[in-house]
Amino acid sequence: MRRFPQASVLVLGDLILDHYVMGRVSRISPEAPVPVVHVESESIRLGGAANVYSNIVALGGKAYLCGVIGADESGKRLLKELGHTRASLGGVVTDRERPTTRKSRVIAHNQQIVRYDIEGRTELRAPLRQKIVRFVESKLRDLSCIVVSDYAKGVVSATLMAEITRLAALRRVPVVVDPKVEHFNFYKGVTVITPNHLEATQASGMHGDDNQTINEAGAMIRQRLGCRSVLITRGEKGMSLYEGDGQSWHLPTKARQVYDVTGAGDTVIGTLALALAAGADMKTGAMMANYAAGIVVGMVGTATVSPVQLSEAFGDD
Repeated sequence: MRRFPQASVLVLGDLILDHYVMGRVSRISPEAPVPVVHVESESIRLGGAANVYSNIVALGGKAYLCGVIGADESGKRLLKELGHTRASLGGVVTDRERPTTRKSRVIAHNQQIVRYDIEGRTELRAPLRQKIVRFVESKLRDLSCIVVSDYAKGVVSATLMAEITRLAALRRVPVVVDPKVEHFNFYKGVTVITPNHLEATQASGMHGDDNQTINEAGAMIRQRLGCRSVLITRGEKGMSLYEGDGQSWHLPTKARQVYDVTGAGDTVIGTLALALAAGADMKTGAMMANYAAGIVVGMVGTATVSPVQLSEAFGDD
């Protein structure tokens, strides 16, 4: 963890604005059989690739961000929430033909009642994709790791992934991917992929979440994609890491109490990428990510972990 400030990570993917409406319910609407929420507070937080970026910065790492926003108020608000220099956000491009992705959650008594989304899912047009690729290329000499945060909102495509893996290979920069099942074939040749147990079983055509099924899914995904490692997140069962030569490890969950799993995957991949960028091996990086996830699920809403919190949980090296 002491080496985190020297590490430099580029995060590429779908930028999301998370909008929370918090309140309480005391009656049912006379207009329809739905609860009436008396709003007590609202908040805006970073989601998707923006939350991965925020997690890396919160842990003391240097980060660059690539993604797309719309020419709208949500896009302006997302940039404001990021609050960092334009140099680190030079890979954020504006698409006037789509809205900024925004997820709004209405929560009462710590229970999510409804979520409504504003988004465009079409693939990025070639000029915007090329702007992102040029930005990655310009930062390549600085980078210790590249994160791809795929929420299937149009940024990550087969063409873009081919360009990113080619550039990363030129300077042997590890590529860490938080995947979407429908895009698994995009990720061939990456360093490590971090599906949850449902994504892993769907991608491998299996059913169940017992140890044997997850072990087979992890091995199959690693072989199919030709990646160095597969880290499967398994909720209350922790994480399972699969590497070459049949090596695997199971990491029990470090969560003391689970309030909200929103954004936990962002924390996992951000922490893993930063650990790898700082020189940690894959198993140590996975252990750090496991501890960080255990902290963040104890908070309501998307959240980040501080170096002090992680150090206290994990024990500084």
